[in-house]
Amino acid sequence: MYINEFRKTIVLLTNILISVVATAMFIYMWRYNYNNILIKAFVFRGYVSIGMFYLLEFALFSYVFGALRHGYNKLANVILSQIITIIFVNIIMYLQTILMVLRLVNPRPLIELSMFQIIILCLLSYFINRIYLKLYPPRNIAVLYENNDPTLLLHKIKRRNDLYNISKSFKITNKKEISKTLAAASECDGILIYDMHSELRNAILKYCYRNELKAYITPKISDILIRSAKEIDLFDSPLLVCHNAVLSIEQRILKRILDIIFSSILIIIFSPFMLFSAVAIKLQDGGPVFFTQKRHTLNSEIFEIHKFRSMVVDAEKDGISIPATDNDSRITPIGNILRKTRLDELPQLFDIFIGKMSMVGPRPERIEHGGKYKEIVPEFDFRLKVKGGLTGYAQIYGKYNTTPYDKLKLDLMYIQNYSILLDIKLILFTVKIVFTRESTEGFKEE
Repeated sequence: MYINEFRKTIVLLTNILISVVATAMFIYMWRYNYNNILIKAFVFRGYVSIGMFYLLEFALFSYVFGALRHGYNKLANVILSQIITIIFVNIIMYLQTILMVLRLVNPRPLIELSMFQIIILCLLSYFINRIYLKLYPPRNIAVLYENNDPTLLLHKIKRRNDLYNISKSFKITNKKEISKTLAAASECDGILIYDMHSELRNAILKYCYRNELKAYITPKISDILIRSAKEIDLFDSPLLVCHNAVLSIEQRILKRILDIIFSSILIIIFSPFMLFSAVAIKLQDGGPVFFTQKRHTLNSEIFEIHKFRSMVVDAEKDGISIPATDNDSRITPIGNILRKTRLDELPQLFDIFIGKMSMVGPRPERIEHGGKYKEIVPEFDFRLKVKGGLTGYAQIYGKYNTTPYDKLKLDLMYIQNYSILLDIKLILFTVKIVFTRESTEGFKEE
């Protein structure tokens, strides 16, 4: 326990160091480039004030993009987050500078600052990551499972071998095996409980609690529903209340306003890219520019979603649904670029503007896919309690080929913890996902 607290202290100190360095670099640039064009030049208090503004904005965007999650995210992920954070914060500070001097100012000093900040912060993050890995080697984890094979999850965990090392694996089928198995598993730094029935899982959790052993759990749907429950004290009997309701009227109104504002802004910003994409698709093979599909949304309603065509004409000419795979021969050269950059999704901004979709929500599934998924996971239509979205929890934290069960759990985490602030955070975080290759992986052939 004390080691974990020390770990948090190290992360906090490194985060403060990076934030202060970024802010100090900005103040230095401001003093020698913009201070002299103010109506009344800043003195010490002015530098403190603008430095505080910069520090707060840097901390806010770092939180949204995960730019300070050293020791939790991969180094490349942290560096990408820092680059995006610096760009966002410096653009905002440039706009604030224009408002302060009431005229356009030369952006070159801020551009040069951004480049130096990126170089310095990347070097700092590299050394911080090296120190962190020296101090905290990967944790040895013991995996406990019942009947379902944990191979897929273990494959994902191995991608983070800087954090976890699966050193033991035990199959448990009844409570009689728990004591002996846990005695062997407790030699590790933590226990991962994979997809067990409640009786076995509860016994293992109580053992871990009693022995102060860290436990990792793959949540079930009921766990996610309970997480959003409210506590009620009924005399001396605590109760948890799950309201299980859809968004309130106020939330729906605010969400619709947010959709109109963001979709309008993005349509204006990306209109040149959409025009270029449309022309490129048409010139490539003369086929249609747009691709439409019928998909499910709120309350199982069916609507047509629009995308830029990224495959050859009649890619599914027999009417049989064939999900895209890695290196799919049906994907055109232009389509490959559009898919990797997510530009093929831009026409959906118009679907959002007219109210067919939302900026944030569960990704609308093809009708035939939704039916197949429901055969595997009967609760899959729980996702349809809110309107389908362009981006969302499953798109950000999952992948194109995330399993239906995991996709459902991710979307339920969003639905059960919904707030306007969460929507704004996910919209901003989507900027980072565009540059993450893993999220666009296709299905394997099998």
